[in-house]
Amino acid sequence: MPEIRVLPELLINQIAAGEVVDRPASALKELLENSVDAGAREIAVQLAGGGMKLVKVADDGCGIVREELPLALARHATSKIASSTDLERVSSLGFRGEALASIASVSQLTLTSRRAEDKHAWTISASGPDLSGTTPASLTAGTSIEVRDLYFNTPARRKFLKSEGTEYAHCEEAFKRVALSRSEVGFTLQHNGRVQHHLKAQAVGDRIAALLGDDFSAASLALDEASAGLRLHGRIGLPSHSRTARDAQYVFVNGRFVRDKLLAHAVRQAYQDVLHHERHPAFVLFLEIDPALVDVNVHPTKIEVRFRDARGVHQFVFHALNKALSRTAAGATAASEAADAVMNAAGAAHAVYARQSSMALGAAQPAAFYETLFGRRPDLRPPEEAATTGHAAPPLGFALAQLSGIYILAQNGHGLIIVDMHAAHERIMYEKLKCALDDREIPMQPLLVPVTFTAESLDVATVEEHQDVLRQIGFDLAMASPTMLVVRGIPAMLHDADARELARDVLREVREFGGSRVLTERRNELLGTMACHAAVRANRKLAVPEMNALLREMEETERSGQCNHGRPTWHQISIAELDKLFMRGR
Repeated sequence: MPEIRVLPELLINQIAAGEVVDRPASALKELLENSVDAGAREIAVQLAGGGMKLVKVADDGCGIVREELPLALARHATSKIASSTDLERVSSLGFRGEALASIASVSQLTLTSRRAEDKHAWTISASGPDLSGTTPASLTAGTSIEVRDLYFNTPARRKFLKSEGTEYAHCEEAFKRVALSRSEVGFTLQHNGRVQHHLKAQAVGDRIAALLGDDFSAASLALDEASAGLRLHGRIGLPSHSRTARDAQYVFVNGRFVRDKLLAHAVRQAYQDVLHHERHPAFVLFLEIDPALVDVNVHPTKIEVRFRDARGVHQFVFHALNKALSRTAAGATAASEAADAVMNAAGAAHAVYARQSSMALGAAQPAAFYETLFGRRPDLRPPEEAATTGHAAPPLGFALAQLSGIYILAQNGHGLIIVDMHAAHERIMYEKLKCALDDREIPMQPLLVPVTFTAESLDVATVEEHQDVLRQIGFDLAMASPTMLVVRGIPAMLHDADARELARDVLREVREFGGSRVLTERRNELLGTMACHAAVRANRKLAVPEMNALLREMEETERSGQCNHGRPTWHQISIAELDKLFMRGR
């Protein structure tokens, strides 16, 4: 058996480099974090060959005294913590004291630094195991670190690096993460001599727009919530602008970019009611918490954290996001952009339809319905009449017509609105059912003529076993015979639904998951099923007042920009887009 021996210092550093510096982007991250910790206000990055040839970071931070330059390249040497107490409440990005030593062991590194009070700068170099002495150098106050030929002395690791383009993309992502976390700091990024990003010190919202684009800013909501010593702020993407990949998801804990399962789960839960299938939201979130309540010493790359009160943090993040998303009523964006806009075109198309039964919207008497709901009478005049009296058009405008028995066409101050009437009505009914159940019980309406249907023995048993649950969600079901059930009452707001099919679907949910689960973890799925039965069906012809009433309810309903399955309920086509289609103004 081979004897146990102490490893050489270089080999120890190279092993550490394998954990901390797996590619140029990892080295860049460590250098940027050091610059931030040094109090830099301006940080400049130069890359060559995707970072494989050169990674250079220069800052105007506090600088390093000459005598400490060799220590800066020594393993487990740091100015950021000095005791276990410091480790328990780390406020800096770096604290392990091994990044520079690890990088120096697998590259040709030059460190130059000058404090503001020093007459000139000093420089030191490392090439694998070889460390030079300190010599005078020219540099304004701050620190400059050059990392050349990464992995020049470990070819086995170098061959695992990808193409220049791929390595640069990872470096750019590392740059974005740090730049997002410190909007008060100016950043510049060059690659192969070309400036890729030049960011001045700016507000958080402006920094987010600069790095994620104006499109994200326009399709996202500002968020700022605080409670019990926690604060969460940033921007979250609207559900209708979700993505197929998780490529625009940034979470920072006390300024540190992290990938945390607990926080990721809280975000998923907040979006689950409004996001379509396998789509992913975009967001930039900053969580501020007492450093003593979060452990950042979990992983060598410091990308994972552990919270002392994990459940409390999860609930805070979930409720903060859920509150923000609940404000996504249909037309809210258009309303904010056109708060003072007045309709300038006529909405005179009034289709003539056959007499029909009314929707569950109070739409047969829209003016009375609105007065009851909001304490005022709505302005249902044509747009040109509203304009003459100075009244702004509602966000979703005025109904013009119905298309293919599926879509409502409306006109607002921006142009044409297209609404999926079933999806929109489904969300409205869903939110009403949630509110009713939150008030302990969904009101039940007895059927004038009870409905019977053949049922399996398990369904009959479910009715007998879960009477309390069924009554709580608005159903009066009873056994008519060993193989028959009778529906004597259904939720009042679902009175137009097919009582037989509605009862079958609800019983299926209760039978499969049990009464307690249906009212807790399966609550939203159950209510979604009920709402789908109540929503107006395709090919149902609506009168213009009914369409207008649906539009007004969409504007007042939380999350009505998406249906229960995450699909958008409406879409805006601007006048400019219509003009472009018909080549007007060319």
